[in-house]
Amino acid sequence: MAWPVTLSDGLVGLRPLRLRDGARWRELRTANRHWLEPWEATPPDPQAPGMSYAQLVRALAREARGGRGLPFAITYGEVMVGQLSVSGIGWGSLCSANVGYWVSEHVAGRGITPTAVALATDHCLITLGLHRMEVNIRPENAASLRVVDKLGFRDEGLRRAYLHIDGAWRDHRTFALTREELGPGGLLGRWHDVQSQKPHESHPRHTEPPA
Repeated sequence: MAWPVTLSDGLVGLRPLRLRDGARWRELRTANRHWLEPWEATPPDPQAPGMSYAQLVRALAREARGGRGLPFAITYGEVMVGQLSVSGIGWGSLCSANVGYWVSEHVAGRGITPTAVALATDHCLITLGLHRMEVNIRPENAASLRVVDKLGFRDEGLRRAYLHIDGAWRDHRTFALTREELGPGGLLGRWHDVQSQKPHESHPRHTEPPA
């Protein structure tokens, strides 16, 4: 699995998360603390030590070198605005992965997240040859649910107490796509079709949780 990888579509890009992104990453996380907290993974043990940004990047880089993950920064006009991580990559008879993401509130509603998810999914399923991409979303996260709906991910049902989020074990809904479901234009082509059919919105509203 080749790494590093850079992907882009128009103003939206995915590039490797880097140590030198630390100041920008911390700025975004501080500014978006209330926006992101309800959807953030937390350790079940509240006394467990936290991980610094440098430790996080190094851990994610090890996963990438081992073929188990893809840690991306989401960029908009070449400026970092969020993060997307492909994790849990399994090869052999599984050939599957999970994708998770967050984006800053100040750019929400511009189609950045669906584009980033489509780019990552096409890369994994078409370029890398994986078979299945999965997204797990809390039922309360309306904006993320809209992302998978726009992209045509299949709803596979509810997983009870699936992940420890915001201090408690939370239910999640699982959505997935297989390579056979992508279509000839890939997921990005499907997203472009959705965008071409949508009325132009000159002033997107930022009233929902992150997507």
